[in-house]
Amino acid sequence: MKLLLGADHAGFELKEHVKKFLESLGHVVLDEGTHSEESVDYPYFAQAVCRRLLAKEADRAVLVCGSGVGMSMAANRYKGIRAVLCTGLYIARYSRLHNDANVLCLPGRLMGKGLAEEVVRTWLETPFEGGRHQRRVEEMDATKG
Repeated sequence: MKLLLGADHAGFELKEHVKKFLESLGHVVLDEGTHSEESVDYPYFAQAVCRRLLAKEADRAVLVCGSGVGMSMAANRYKGIRAVLCTGLYIARYSRLHNDANVLCLPGRLMGKGLAEEVVRTWLETPFEGGRHQRRVEEMDATKG
C-alpha cells in the first residue's frame, strides 16, 4: 500500500516512528513533513497530504499533531476526505469497517509508540464493509461544500 504521512512539530517524533513501522511492513511511504521539531502550523501539512490523497497519489494517509484534533479538523474540510482521530483499536477498526476512513489522525503527545503501531496496523488491515455503509459514506461526501 502507498501511504502519505504528515505531522506538525508536536507529532514529528511519532510520525517518524510510524514511518519506520510502515516501511518495515513493506508499505511505500510518502512523507510530506515536517522534518524536525521546529514549530510549524499543522493546517499546511494536512492540506498537502489531503491534496495528494485526493489526486490519488496514495491509497490512504496518516496525520499526527499533538492531540490529533487539529489535523482531523483540517483534513475533514476536504470533500472526499474521511479523517478519524483515533486513540484505540475499536475506533481504528470501525472507522474503516463502517466509515471507510481514508485518513488516520494520531495524537503525538498522548499516544505511546506501541499503541500507535497497533492502531495503525488495525486501521490498515480492516477493510471497508460496504453495503448499507456505502450509502452513508456517499451522503457524507454529498453534504460537504
